[in-house]
Order: sequence, then C-alpha cells, then structure tokens
Amino acid sequence: MALPHQLLPLLEDPARSALFLDFDGTLAAIVADPLGARPLPGVPDLLRRLAERVGLVAVISGRPTAFLADVLDSPHGVHLIGLYGLELALDGSDGARWKAEMADVAKEATAEAPEGAYVEPKGLTLTLHWRQAPEVQPWVEAFAVRQHELRGLAAHRGRRSVELQPPVAVDKGTVLRTLAARMDPPPLALAAFGDDVGDLPAFVAAAALAQQRPGLHVARVAAVDDESPPEVAAQADLTVAGAIGAAALLEDLAEALAQLS
Repeated sequence: MALPHQLLPLLEDPARSALFLDFDGTLAAIVADPLGARPLPGVPDLLRRLAERVGLVAVISGRPTAFLADVLDSPHGVHLIGLYGLELALDGSDGARWKAEMADVAKEATAEAPEGAYVEPKGLTLTLHWRQAPEVQPWVEAFAVRQHELRGLAAHRGRRSVELQPPVAVDKGTVLRTLAARMDPPPLALAAFGDDVGDLPAFVAAAALAQQRPGLHVARVAAVDDESPPEVAAQADLTVAGAIGAAALLEDLAEALAQLS
C-alpha cells in the first residue's frame, strides 16, 4: 500500500528521520486489565526492522521501562522511555524519595478504593482506572484532587483514568525534544504516533520543532477509536483506525524503507 504523503519525507533520508511511538492504544490494543496489555502480533519485530533503517526509533510510554522491555522483547536499536521520562529525570535520592511517596499513595488508594476501581502502581506514578466501573469516576477524581492538595502531585487525565505523578516538568514532549536534539546530524523528518491526551505534548513539541527548524518535516499520527479524546485527532496531521491502523501504517513504512535498498 502506498504511504500517505505525510510520511513520505521519512523516506528521503531515513538515517536522518525519527519515529516517536506511544504504546497503549498505538502499538497495543486498549484492554480492560492494564497489566494484560501486550503489543499487537508482530510489533516487536516490526520495531526492530524500523530501527535498522530509521535514525531514531523511540517508544515513549506511561508504562515503566521494565514493562516495555519485557513485552516488546527489548528490540535492538529501539529507545524505550518509560513513565513519560520520569525514570530518567528522577534518579538517586530524588527518585527514591518519590518512589516512597508514591508507595504511600498507592497504599492509601488501595485501602480506600471502592469496588470496581483499579489501582495501578508504577513506581514513580500511580494510575487509577474506572474502565470496569464507570460509577467510581467521582471517587477517582476526588482522590486525585486530595493528593494534589496534600502532596502536590500532578494529575493527568487518560482513557477512563487519572494518573498521579511527581510535579516534575517532564512529559512526552520534553522527551521528544531531548532525543531529537541528540541526533547528529539533526533530523530532517520525524513522525509522532499517539492516541490519548498524554500524547498531545509530543504533538505540540513536534510542531514547535518544525517551526524552529526550516526544512524539518513533521507528521503527527493519531490512532483513534470510539473513545478517543477528540483533541488528539484535532491536533494530528493524519488519523488511523486505532492500534491496528497504526501498526499497519508502520508496516507499510517498513516495507517502503526496505524497497529503498
């Protein structure tokens, strides 16, 4: 299948191209139990093939890096960035302090959570889900507000969830800018894939880079489904049908890259 025109610049000089990919909802289908999320069939090998040809391939996720490495089988050449970059930003004593703080929050949430609420500790972050019980959404939101007021935690909305994390100025946008800045020579084309509001900072950062660097081609790809936040598609240059559509588009890109040699 022919690539959409938004991705064609990636083929002009693959070594000076970059791919920034989300995990849940982009490389993996959304599932009821977050711990059961797995990449779509063939995705780990697809990432390896892309990394062989593209200058930079990164998976930036709210999942811990260890989880990504496990389910994606640590694909060679692929940067795995967990917890929106918090694991890189918080190390040493700061990281230990916040892990202890988030462990306390997780214990409190587990003790108070009504039936149906899903408490997902991630070390430096904590996600509270109401996917399996929509009626507990008010409790999740009230708990998040209280933790912000008591501990200063930042609260970020996601798909039927709220994520609590340390108040550190790190997100997918800061990670994208940092990785792009490390490319030498600088990238001539990049694409950012995502499906949720947590991916919007990456979309914003990509657009800002395009304005700052004349000649840089940027494509923002939204993987959308029935519950996708409308603002994600609104900020995208291209939309595909959920994770299946995103994986299919990346497969088309891998095949187009293979035909160059």
